[in-house]
Amino acid sequence: MPVPDPPVTGVPSDPSGPEASPPARPSRLDPAIAARLRRTSDGLVAAVVRAHDSGEVLMVAWMDDEALHRTLTTGRATYWSRSRREYWVKGATSGHHQYVRSVALDCDGDALLVSVDQVGAACHTGHRTCFFTELPVTGTGAGG
Repeated sequence: MPVPDPPVTGVPSDPSGPEASPPARPSRLDPAIAARLRRTSDGLVAAVVRAHDSGEVLMVAWMDDEALHRTLTTGRATYWSRSRREYWVKGATSGHHQYVRSVALDCDGDALLVSVDQVGAACHTGHRTCFFTELPVTGTGAGG
């Protein structure tokens, strides 16, 4: 049976500029980390998820400050569902868990790289990765 999260105590203070607007939902994320995030107008940051062992990109999801806090403190990948408007822990219903090995913030503060040990499929379609549809590239690029 899941253990409920402790109460949320407030939002980080002193965001650095308009790009780092405070999150829409209260969070327990360390204010020093929160101050480095550049969020969308919805208060979200893109999370690129890759397999820790191979580096294979598995999926892209969204995190707000609280989802990042939960991910960092539980070791379980937690995301914000834009459609359901709720938090979800990867694998809670599917059994296809993501155990977090590391999280890195990109140089602009607007994307996270989450390295996980993936159990089962990462994609809701049942595929290992969400990136299974190859598109044709017809240009030759700089390399000829």
